[in-house]
Amino acid sequence: MLDQPSRDAAVLVGLVSRADSLHVLLTERAAHLPDHPGQVSFPGGRLRSPEEGPVAAALREAAEEVGLLRHQVDVLGLLPPRLTGTGFAVTPVVGWVEAEFQAVPDPSEVESVFEVPVSHLLDGGNAKQSIRERFGSRFIVHEYQFERHRIWGATAAILAEFFEVINAKTI
Repeated sequence: MLDQPSRDAAVLVGLVSRADSLHVLLTERAAHLPDHPGQVSFPGGRLRSPEEGPVAAALREAAEEVGLLRHQVDVLGLLPPRLTGTGFAVTPVVGWVEAEFQAVPDPSEVESVFEVPVSHLLDGGNAKQSIRERFGSRFIVHEYQFERHRIWGATAAILAEFFEVINAKTI
C-alpha cells in the first residue's frame, strides 16, 4: 500500500432538492491547480488540524470553494473515511443544502459548479464499473458521465458508496 500515513480530509456530499428532482452538488477543479486540475470533485479539502474535524472542514471548504454558508447546510451524517491513492483519508459529510443556494465559485480553486440529478447517476446507462488491480489488490472502479463531465476516482467511489447506503436503508 502507501508508504506514508494518510492525511485527513473531508468533502461535502451536498444534496439539493430542485423542482424536478434531487441533485448532488459537484465542482470542476480549476485548470491551473497543480493537483487534479479539471477533475470533478465534491467541495472539500484537508483538515487544518486534528481538532477541526471532518464536518467543520467540509463546511469550511464548501464556503471557500462555492460560497455555501454553514447555515445553508443541514448535516445528515458521515460516510466511512475512504483512503485514496494519493494518501488522503477522506470523510464524506452528507448534507441537505437549502434549495435557495446559488453557487459562487472561487476561481482560484474552482472552474465551475454544477448539480447532477440523482436519477441520472442511478441510471445504468450513465454509470460504468470496471475491475482494476493496484498493489496486488483488485477493486471496483466507478465512473459516471454527465453532460461534458467525467466523474471518476474518489468522487465516483463516494457516490457509489452513498447509493449503496441509501439502498440498504430502503430495503
